[in-house]
Amino acid sequence: MQKQYYVYIVTNKPRGSLYIGITSELQKRTWEHKSKAVKSFTQKYNLDKIVHYEIFDDPENAIRREKRLKKWNRDWKLDLIEKANPDWKDLYEEICK
Repeated sequence: MQKQYYVYIVTNKPRGSLYIGITSELQKRTWEHKSKAVKSFTQKYNLDKIVHYEIFDDPENAIRREKRLKKWNRDWKLDLIEKANPDWKDLYEEICK
């Protein structure tokens, strides 16, 4: 099976603080945010709800996408989330299936 890479966004509440990250283990990384296992920006601001993610087959495209999203203005990021997840549902259970 080919390895997959994920660009994801976590938040603390709808339209709250946002963190954009990249990982090859989305379930594990999301659990780390939820359990506050790693001292980080996400722990400090209680960012533990995954509200958006994208899947890539190669790390270069995932890294490019992460960097691009980080440069976007806040309104564009909110629109991206709300198009696919208008209720700001925490997608953790979905990715654990």
